[in-house]
Amino acid sequence: MRHPLRSLRPVALVVLVTLPLAACGNSWDRVGEIGKSPKLSTIDDPTAKPGYKAVSMPMPVHNPPAYAPASLWSQGSRAFFKDQRAHRVGDILTVQVVITDKAKIANETARGRAESESTSVGGLPGAAIDGLIKRSGASASNLISNTTKSSQEGTGSVDRSEQLQTNVAALVTQVLPNGNLVIEGRQEVRVNFEVRELIVAGVVRPEDIGSDNTIESTKIAEARISYGGRGQITDVQQARYGTQFLDVIMPF
Repeated sequence: MRHPLRSLRPVALVVLVTLPLAACGNSWDRVGEIGKSPKLSTIDDPTAKPGYKAVSMPMPVHNPPAYAPASLWSQGSRAFFKDQRAHRVGDILTVQVVITDKAKIANETARGRAESESTSVGGLPGAAIDGLIKRSGASASNLISNTTKSSQEGTGSVDRSEQLQTNVAALVTQVLPNGNLVIEGRQEVRVNFEVRELIVAGVVRPEDIGSDNTIESTKIAEARISYGGRGQITDVQQARYGTQFLDVIMPF
């Protein structure tokens, strides 16, 4: 009979060989960047990036207002003078990102249970059983006995405080049928060997854009805000590939 562990040896060998090769490409790229500052992303069209998807959602029927030929107001105008606020694809507006999040949660649970059961046999059957199991030291008055006791305690707490305040210029990438604007903005700042990256995307109403062509992040629907970085400090904060792999597959 074949030992079950022997069948696992080829699988383990394949895992050990393919794991370094999977990260080989990225590792060689990083080796070539030793001693150099992280590269900034190129400026390009967000809609041309792989994975970009145009926003599609149910929209109400758009009824354009009536246009009077002799009027000084042009159709769709929101002011007598030209509106400098973003309203077309390619326009730029400033997003004021203000995030102040604080949460504190504490939970504590306790559970316990104790059970005890005993079964005895009396009368003539009990006397017969005593004769049969006398040598074992058992007794018919305490033929079956069961005692169970379990307890469980759990505590958990969350104490989180986040604060982010910055501005980022966003580009209008799409105008929805009801006039709402789809925006996306990216900002990269390199300090020494660390790149800080801020990404803002979502849907805004033209009415929420201020006269100075700015909008608060709290008024962005379907907001996607990401603030992170890459570089030497970020690499130190991340566990190695092998450690992350073991964290995923290890059951204990």
